[in-house]
Amino acid sequence: MASSLQISGINKRYGRGDNSVEVLKRIDIHVEPGEFLILVGPSGCGKSTLLNIIAGLDDPSEGEIRIGDRNVVGMPPRDRDIAMVFQSYALYPTLSVADNIGFALEMRKIPKAERQARIAQVAAMLQIEHLLDRRPSQLSGGQRQRVAMGRALARQPQLFLFDEPLSNLDAKLRVEMRAEIKRLHQTSGITSVYVTHDQVEAMTLGSRIAVMKGGVVQQLGTPDEIYNHPANTYVATFIGSPTMNLVRGRHHGASFEMLDMSVPLAGPAEAPQPGQELLLGVRPEHLLLDDASPWRGEVSVVEPTGPDTYVVVDTSSGTLTLRTGAQTPVRPGDRVGISVAPGHAHWFDGASEMRRA
Repeated sequence: MASSLQISGINKRYGRGDNSVEVLKRIDIHVEPGEFLILVGPSGCGKSTLLNIIAGLDDPSEGEIRIGDRNVVGMPPRDRDIAMVFQSYALYPTLSVADNIGFALEMRKIPKAERQARIAQVAAMLQIEHLLDRRPSQLSGGQRQRVAMGRALARQPQLFLFDEPLSNLDAKLRVEMRAEIKRLHQTSGITSVYVTHDQVEAMTLGSRIAVMKGGVVQQLGTPDEIYNHPANTYVATFIGSPTMNLVRGRHHGASFEMLDMSVPLAGPAEAPQPGQELLLGVRPEHLLLDDASPWRGEVSVVEPTGPDTYVVVDTSSGTLTLRTGAQTPVRPGDRVGISVAPGHAHWFDGASEMRRA
């Protein structure tokens, strides 16, 4: 049965005194039974450190980790009833696929008949029944990662931990394995925590996403909340590809005033103070080519991607990226007008860069 995970007040410091470095700062996250939580952020943000603390591979300086009703801080990894899938697969090269999957069960002295039944069940779930007699050296990268997941699944843990498991795979295989992991979670229902720096993985896999920066959770929410209601400009620009456009200016009445122009645009729900600086955020798909708009610029790059085309426009208020249809009528060097799709302006405070509306 899936267990909950409670992360309460987790701090982590390395070193002592003036030379200490704080890598996690008061992390509080509750993961419901059966939920799939993504920890996402750039290298050095603390996501892998937090995963290692959950796994028992590192200890927090302060705080509590509860798996189900147990506080597991100080408990060795083998007693936490967790299973972990690593970036490096970590398979035993001299053992067959079947023996790799069943190794942890054998160490726990699970009877042979039950062990073989679990190996067969997991192999069928991962569609690797035909590989059970092979050695890891005879497998592709995707097959090895399936075996690594199978070894973890066979244990039937309370908690599944993934540490950037797809980083070593090529782009096509990553897409296939993302779908495999999502299907696997839906089938098993095991509570899962997944670390990645890839925002596409985060958006496609997670029930909820914790966006991290500098050891702090910047926002915790569903993929829809993170994408459509980012808490600050960091989240707004980290999640989404191409990134959200940000333009600095001030809102007066019914218009937004940039460096040398003013465009009609409804402002934040709570009216800003007179002269207060704001940041206007707009996703590329919500910037429109509009010949009637006073907001104008010159097209510098046109990037066809198949179903969409990215149009990069240089304006006096900065460089903007638009996502248009496959057959865009513009070419580099064209002068174009730009407007914001109604209801799709995001507003952030110009000083704190926190969301206003």
